[in-house]
Amino acid sequence: MENSQLNRILLVEDDSKLSKLVKRYLEPLGFIVSIEPDGLRASERILDEKPDLVILDILLPGENGRTICRKVRPKYFGPIIMLTALGDEVDEVVGLEIGADDYLVKPVSPRRLLSHIQAALRRSARTENAISAVSNEGPMKPLVIGSLIIDVSNRTAMLGNREIVLTTREFSLLLFFARNPGVVRSRNTISLAIRGIEYDGVDRFIDLQIMRLRKKIGDDGKRPRLIKSVWGEGYLLVKDP
Repeated sequence: MENSQLNRILLVEDDSKLSKLVKRYLEPLGFIVSIEPDGLRASERILDEKPDLVILDILLPGENGRTICRKVRPKYFGPIIMLTALGDEVDEVVGLEIGADDYLVKPVSPRRLLSHIQAALRRSARTENAISAVSNEGPMKPLVIGSLIIDVSNRTAMLGNREIVLTTREFSLLLFFARNPGVVRSRNTISLAIRGIEYDGVDRFIDLQIMRLRKKIGDDGKRPRLIKSVWGEGYLLVKDP
């Protein structure tokens, strides 16, 4: 992999052996890897240094990864990949609920970690480029779907008179649906657009993202009104809710 611009990664991990392994693997590939083993210092470093990507362990001394993620997410818009030994689905849901972009369970191979890092950075770059392009073209007319209003220029979404607080990935997912309302999107199509990797047929990441987005927009998970499931095909945003 060749990076025309070096990507800065902050690895928040108290396992020194794992930290050194990740650093040794990534730096020859063009990354600048900084390590923070203390949860109490992590939030400040993330907000001060604004790395291109954060790899965040959950079980940390001082302050756990969930608290750190929740604390920095309102001001840090880069990708956050949670790397943890907790493999329970509930932990994955909680991680995504508080703003993580991805979730990997230890042990994870360096190559798999690399693929998720690359996908997260590509996705982040595409989002920023798309928003920059829109900004350069001047104000873009908001997308209006029923009571849902999406302002691409300002990267905001409103449901009626209520602003919906969305992470970068959630906004990208909502915008992805809103640009083609009424069109069914397969999990593979969504995964390629939002994660930059193909859907493997097993990973529930996309389903969890949809669940999370539905919750943010006040959609009933059992009887959704806006984002509907199409059995065996995928999801769609209702054109005329």
